[in-house]
Amino acid sequence: MENTRMPAPTLEALQAQHPADQDLWVFAYASLIWRQEFEHTEQYLTRVHGWHRALKMWSQINRGTPECPGLVFALLPGGSCQGVVFRIPAAQAQQALVQLWQREMPRAVYTPRWLPCPTPQGTVNALAFTLPRRSPSFTGTLTAAQYQAIFAHARGRYGTTLDYARQTYDSLQAWGIEDRALHALLAHAPSTSPGAAQA
Repeated sequence: MENTRMPAPTLEALQAQHPADQDLWVFAYASLIWRQEFEHTEQYLTRVHGWHRALKMWSQINRGTPECPGLVFALLPGGSCQGVVFRIPAAQAQQALVQLWQREMPRAVYTPRWLPCPTPQGTVNALAFTLPRRSPSFTGTLTAAQYQAIFAHARGRYGTTLDYARQTYDSLQAWGIEDRALHALLAHAPSTSPGAAQA
């Protein structure tokens, strides 16, 4: 399953890819680090190669609206990405897949993939949600002024883009992960400093 895409963007295809008697590994690179919503028995700092974290995916539900789109992170091709890999017991794996699908794929935008993640136990294949650059949800290059406007105004069902970006930044820092690109983006936040905590 190494670095392979699911055969189709459906929950059934996702479930069929995972053997029922095996633990499930999930790679987290943004909000899944600080809000898993699934039970897990182990977690490790890890790095995937061939993909990088970027705040370049339009969000019209979770962190914005159709009238005022916000942004969420995606794994884009190229480079590498430090994140956290979680181990979910086999008994909870299928239910966790349902929960992850409902959370990450309300509009079937991401491309689920199995990515190799090094751990102290050896390399595991972990589920990750990636985004192809050809996707309409990929923002392309945004200007500083665009980030400023989005940070100032975009809000969705889970809150603002700015709070989401800050919480991700703080969670990465807590794991010892330095994301310089995100640090630079947060400098565009209105009247705040990067990584400032928000209630």
